[in-house]
Amino acid sequence: MSLHEPLLDGAQKAFLGCYLENLSLIERLHRLLLDVVKDEFERLRILEINAVQALLVFNIGENEVTAGELKSRGYYQGSNVSYNLKKLVELGYMHHQRSEIDRRSVRVRLTEKGRKVRSALTELFAKHAETLEKRGVLGTEGIDDINRSLKRMERFWTEQIRYIY
Repeated sequence: MSLHEPLLDGAQKAFLGCYLENLSLIERLHRLLLDVVKDEFERLRILEINAVQALLVFNIGENEVTAGELKSRGYYQGSNVSYNLKKLVELGYMHHQRSEIDRRSVRVRLTEKGRKVRSALTELFAKHAETLEKRGVLGTEGIDDINRSLKRMERFWTEQIRYIY
């Protein structure tokens, strides 16, 4: 045992093992979601945007937001939001407009082309939900349990950032 490893009893070690498995699963699931979106877009021959940009379009939906709001509202998790927004505007998936109040701030919203991408993802995710339920992979109760657990973990991590460090 190294000097940096805490002394844990059996139950604590088991819980730590489960927590580390959760972290790994969350990471893998995010990468798999990006792969699923990429594959669907290749099938639809939507090749000029990547999966991260497509999910950004999906999450914005009918809202009009600033770049700063994208992260605070949970629409975007990456670090290069400005690059992706610029690219989506250049490719015609989003409109951008300077705020009348704060000229430094730019608001973005989907164009018709962006709404078509969002619609394609909405259909894909609806098909996934239907298949999960039909095959008995997850039912309403199971998916609700997962969502509640993930929200509790999100609150815990948020508190770690805000209050401990």
